[in-house]
Amino acid sequence: MNKPIMIALDFPSVSQVNQFLNQFEDPSQLTVKIGMELFYQAGPEVVKQIKQRGCKIFLDLKLFDIPHTVEKAMEQLGALGVDYTTVHTLGGQAMMEAAKRGLKAGAEKAGLPEPHLLGVTELTSISQTVLKNEQNCKLPMNKQVVALAKLAQKSGCDGVITSALELKDLTSALGTDFEYVVPGIRMQQDAAGDQSRVATPATAKADGAFAIVVGRPITQSQNPIAAYERYIKDWNLK
Repeated sequence: MNKPIMIALDFPSVSQVNQFLNQFEDPSQLTVKIGMELFYQAGPEVVKQIKQRGCKIFLDLKLFDIPHTVEKAMEQLGALGVDYTTVHTLGGQAMMEAAKRGLKAGAEKAGLPEPHLLGVTELTSISQTVLKNEQNCKLPMNKQVVALAKLAQKSGCDGVITSALELKDLTSALGTDFEYVVPGIRMQQDAAGDQSRVATPATAKADGAFAIVVGRPITQSQNPIAAYERYIKDWNLK
């Protein structure tokens, strides 16, 4: 897969998703992220509708449960035809291995390619203070993320979700063949919102990102096409 910019479709309804996608001349060139808000409102049907446009789909539901439950849930997601999906690395090795089995089984039953499984390390809204005081983790953020990513790689995940600030440590510890998908991407002139650990597209790419996720700076822009092209240009800088 080419290194994509994933547009987060954080809309409350399918009609708003369609209004947004209709602005693009060729939506089949897009990779989009469907998160909890949209999926819980519209269900699997929204995945099918967006697939009909030819988009690649990152279904980001961050499964986190006992291994059997996650495996059976992933069988359903594997049959939907998505390209990427997520589990929480804090669920442990057995859970992530079960997720991988479920995805493979679901995709095989449906005659579809197996989606890439991405492990969520620490959310980009989590600061070092929260990590220490609320999660009671004594490790510094970069070491915590590397430890979780190593577990994800060992468990068969294709990559991890990580902030750009940990990319150099990750590529050093795990190599460059692993897929590092980076949310919390903002151009310098854009508001950070509720993200605590952010970076520009060019910085993330230079540090080893496989893909980046951008939501509100594009979807809430007065000119989404121009905003998307601005991010594409920065992402494609050498």
